[in-house]
Amino acid sequence: MRFASLIFKNILRRKTRSAFTVLGIAIGIATIIALGAVMSGVTAGMEGMLKTGKADFSVAQSGISDLSFGKIDENRTSEIELIEGVEKTAGVLLGIFPIEDHPYVPVWGVRKEDLQMLGVDIVNGSSLSQEHDLIIGEVLSKEIHKSVGDKLTFKQEEFNITGVFETGSVYQDRGLAFSLKKLQEMEKKEGYVTLVYVDLKEGANVGEICRQIEETFPDLVTIKSVAELSKVDKGLEIMDAASMAVSFLAILIGGIGVTNTMMMSIYERTREIGILRALGWKKKRILSMILGESILLCVFSVIIGSLLGVLGVRLLVLQPMIRGIIEPLYTLHTFMRAFAVAFAVGLVGGLYPAYRASKLSPSDALRYE
Repeated sequence: MRFASLIFKNILRRKTRSAFTVLGIAIGIATIIALGAVMSGVTAGMEGMLKTGKADFSVAQSGISDLSFGKIDENRTSEIELIEGVEKTAGVLLGIFPIEDHPYVPVWGVRKEDLQMLGVDIVNGSSLSQEHDLIIGEVLSKEIHKSVGDKLTFKQEEFNITGVFETGSVYQDRGLAFSLKKLQEMEKKEGYVTLVYVDLKEGANVGEICRQIEETFPDLVTIKSVAELSKVDKGLEIMDAASMAVSFLAILIGGIGVTNTMMMSIYERTREIGILRALGWKKKRILSMILGESILLCVFSVIIGSLLGVLGVRLLVLQPMIRGIIEPLYTLHTFMRAFAVAFAVGLVGGLYPAYRASKLSPSDALRYE
């Protein structure tokens, strides 16, 4: 019998115990996959929002815990545009409204003349012209079955859909855009915007202009990438910390489960191990067999856990409370991270039992009852 076949057969000899061990680890792996997919989706959405269209970077209020709470004096938009090297700026107010059966729909208050800079491409109908006009993202348009000529009512006000737009960002294309002044009035934030997008002239030094903006306006902070979003929004940091904590717990709990399974297996197979040692198996080979069994259990776990994670996220985004604010993104890094955790669990859980098995002397093992 080949060595690999023997490892596989040893696991199948104790199907129930192996199955529960695999299931326990798989749940931890599924959580890692689900959190990773959600994190990747949120990050991609935020990346698209922070550097939309022609904008090289965005400017937000400093000292806040959540980006949506930001309030920047609208006059800052024109003041930043006067800085040497800046081509154009655009102030945008962000809001969240319930639309139809979607409880959380992102809404942008923008000036009509800024739409092109923000990468908003009207694919059907026309742009904004009146206060109660709005344009709807292509994804949201399909989801709620509303298009050009239809009406939408929210906050007791009726709006006319004049156009359907796309930006290339699923998060933005699942939203709405209408008059900046109108959204300021509805949100009681007259004279304020949430973000200022900055488009630089060709050859301008991004770092230098960002430094100049932050020195000139101490109440503002520049954001060039999602990595810098923690300056004004702690949500991503918290989610990333939660993902790391889950990974650690998966290694700890999974390792304990594998250790228990492999130790019980060794006690039950003491005479068998003694026979193998008597037949000439070296300690290293015994060590490899037990470690191989524990790692193989974890390989099964990562396969099942990955499937459970993907299924769990799909069920999650079907919920009305979640749909529209989370667009999961499955990346190779997420699955590699899950595999690394599973491999670590196999090593942690199998190392001590493998060491104990390799230390058994043939004579003592053969006398074991």
